[in-house]
Amino acid sequence: MSTTIEREEIIMDAVEAVNTPPTVVNAIVQTVQSIISSTTSKPTALPSSSISTVDSTTTTTTDTTARAIATALSTTTSSSSMTEKPSVSDLSSALQHFGIVDYLVFIAMLVVCAVIGFYFGFIEKKKKQQKGQVSTDEKDGAGTAGMDERRGSEALDYLVGGRKMKVFPVSLSLVASFVSGISLLGTSTEIYVYGTQYAFILVTLAISGLISWYIFLPVFCNLQLTSTYEYFELRFNKTTRLVASGLFSITTLIWLPIVIYVPALAFNQVTGVNVHIITPAVCIICIFYTTVGGLKAVVWTDVIQTVIMVGAVIIVVIKGTMNVGGLGVVIQRNLETGRLEWPELTLDPKVRMSVFALFIGYTAHSTYNIGCNQIITQRYLSLPNVKAMGQSSLLFGVGVVLLTSLTLYNGLLLFATYHDCDPLTTKLAKAKDQLVPLLVMDTLGSYPGVCGMFVAGVFSASLSSLSTALNSMAAVFLEDYIKPLCKKPLTERQTAFTMRLCTVIIGTLSTTLVFGVERMGTHVMQLFMILSSVTQGPLFALFVMGMLCPRLNSKSALTGAFCSFIFMIWLCVKAQLATVSGEVHYETKPVSVEGCDYQYVLPEVTLANATLTATEPASLSFLQQIYHTSFMNYTLFSSALGILIGCLSSFVFGRADLEDVNVELLAPCVRRFYQSKYTSVELNESVLKSA
Repeated sequence: MSTTIEREEIIMDAVEAVNTPPTVVNAIVQTVQSIISSTTSKPTALPSSSISTVDSTTTTTTDTTARAIATALSTTTSSSSMTEKPSVSDLSSALQHFGIVDYLVFIAMLVVCAVIGFYFGFIEKKKKQQKGQVSTDEKDGAGTAGMDERRGSEALDYLVGGRKMKVFPVSLSLVASFVSGISLLGTSTEIYVYGTQYAFILVTLAISGLISWYIFLPVFCNLQLTSTYEYFELRFNKTTRLVASGLFSITTLIWLPIVIYVPALAFNQVTGVNVHIITPAVCIICIFYTTVGGLKAVVWTDVIQTVIMVGAVIIVVIKGTMNVGGLGVVIQRNLETGRLEWPELTLDPKVRMSVFALFIGYTAHSTYNIGCNQIITQRYLSLPNVKAMGQSSLLFGVGVVLLTSLTLYNGLLLFATYHDCDPLTTKLAKAKDQLVPLLVMDTLGSYPGVCGMFVAGVFSASLSSLSTALNSMAAVFLEDYIKPLCKKPLTERQTAFTMRLCTVIIGTLSTTLVFGVERMGTHVMQLFMILSSVTQGPLFALFVMGMLCPRLNSKSALTGAFCSFIFMIWLCVKAQLATVSGEVHYETKPVSVEGCDYQYVLPEVTLANATLTATEPASLSFLQQIYHTSFMNYTLFSSALGILIGCLSSFVFGRADLEDVNVELLAPCVRRFYQSKYTSVELNESVLKSA
C-alpha cells in the first residue's frame, strides 16, 4: 500500500513539473526511475519504445514530457504487476526441449540414408559383378540421338540408374525433389504473412505439368539424354550447350545453399544448436550416400524421406487443428483478418499476387522447373520407356498437389494458433521461416519423438533436393564440361572417380555458401524465386526457341539468352535495392500481440523502419514500372524478352533452313506442322509414334 502511495506522489510531482526547464525535467525523470527501481521487488525492463520516448524529452515541449513520464510509469507499473510471466527468452529456451527420443529419430533417418547409399555403392555393385550381370555390349536402342552408352557402364548406372528404375520410387523421388524444405516451410510462412492468394498455384502446377508433358518432356524422353543440355548441341552448337550448362550450374549453386539453410533454421528453433554446427554434419551424410550410391541411392532415400516428410506434416496438421478447436476455428480466425482471399483481379504485373502473376507469371516459372530442369528430367530419363514416364508424371503431379495443399493449410493453422500473439513481433521466432518449427514445438513438444520426426521430415525434404541436385550437377559436369575437354574417352575407373569427385566438391561448396544465405533479408521462398530467375529466364527462352522456333539459329538464340540474362541481373539488383530502401513494399496481413502471456520487448520504431511502410509514389517512371513488378513474373518477363530478341536477331543473323533441322529436336505440336507443310523432310515415323 505504501508503495502505491509513493508512486501516486511521484506522478503528482511529475505533473507539477510541466513548466520546469528541460534540464530539470531530465533530473526528475532519472530520479523517478531510480525510485521506481528501488520500490519494485523484481525490476522489469521498460519497453524500448517507452525508453526512447523518455530519452527524447530534451527536444520536446514540457506537455509532451509530462505525458511521456506518465506513460513510462504506467507501463512499468503494469509490468511489475505481472512479474510472474516468463520472458520471451525464457519461453524460447523452454520450447527447445528436443529430447533423447527426438535425437534418436533424427539420427535414425540419417543412418538409414547412409546405409542405403552404402548398399547401392558397394554391396549391390559387388553382387552384380559376381553374377556377371554387368553387360559390356548392350547399347541403348533407337532414338538416342547417336549416344553410345553401354547399359552397364559406370556413368549410365550412376547418373540414370541404368534406365531401369521403377515408376513408383521415381515418382516419390520427383515429389521429394520438387517439394524441398523451401516449399515445406516457405509456403506455410507465405500464407501466414500474406494470405491465401498464393494457394492458387495448385491450379498453375496442373497447367504447367500439362504444358511440360506435351511440349518439352517428349523430346527429352525420345532422345534419352543424360544431360538435358546435350540437346542444345544437337539443335544449335556446342557453344550454346556450354552456355546453357553454365546457367544451370549458377542456378543450382544459388539454390543449394538455400535448401541447406532451411532445415538448419528449423533445427536451430527446436534445439538451439547453431546453424553452422548442424549444417556440415548433416551435409556430410548426404554427400556420402549421394557420392557412393549414385541415382539409385538418391531415389530410394527419397522414398524414405518422402514418407517421413508427409507423415510429419500430417501429424502437425491433425494435432494442431485439434488444439485450436477444430477446422471451423481455423477458418474463422483467418476470415476475420482477411487471410482467406482470392487473387486480385487485375492484370497489373506490379501486384504481388494478382491473377496475372499467379496464372501467367508463375506458369513460366513452374513449367521450366517441371519440364526443362535437369534435376527433374534426369529422374524421367532413368525410366525404361515413354509409358513409364507418363505414369510417373501423373503420380508426380498428384503427389505435388497433395503435399502442397498440406503445407498451404498448415499456414492457415499457423495463424489460427498465434492469432493473438504474433511470434515475429515478440521475437519468439527470430526469422519468418522458424514459424513452422515453433508451431511444432508448441503443439507436439510433449510427445517424445514427434518433434524429431518433424525435423527429420524437414531435413528429408532438403536432403532429397540436395542429393538429386548433386547427382544432376555431376551429370552436367561430366557430360558438358569434362568429356568435351578430354582428347581420349574416359575409362570406367576414371569416369567413376570424376563423377564422385564432382559430387564432393559441389556439396562442399554449397555447404560453405550457407554463410551468405544467412545474411539475406527476405524469407526463403521469395528469395529463391528472385535469385533463380536470373538464370531460369534465359534457359527457358533457349528451350522454347529450340523446340518451338525451328527457323532460329544458334546466333539468334544466344543473343536472346544473353540479353535476357543481363536484363535479369539489372532487374534483381534494382528490385532488391528498392525493397531495402522501402521504395517497394508489400502489405502484410494484420497480426496481434494482445493475447501474449509472456513478457517481450516491442521493436523500437526508428526512421529507417518507418520508411519501410512508405507508400509508393503516385506516378512511376518507365524503369520503376519494370523493377516494381512482382517477383512471380520474373521468369516470364526474362524468357519473353529473350525469345523476342532472338526472333528479331534472326533478321540480322539469318534464319535456319527448315530442311536442316532434325524433326526429333522439335516439340510434337511443331512436328505436326512440319509433317503437313514440308513434305520434302524425311520423317522417322517410328520415332514420332514413340514420342
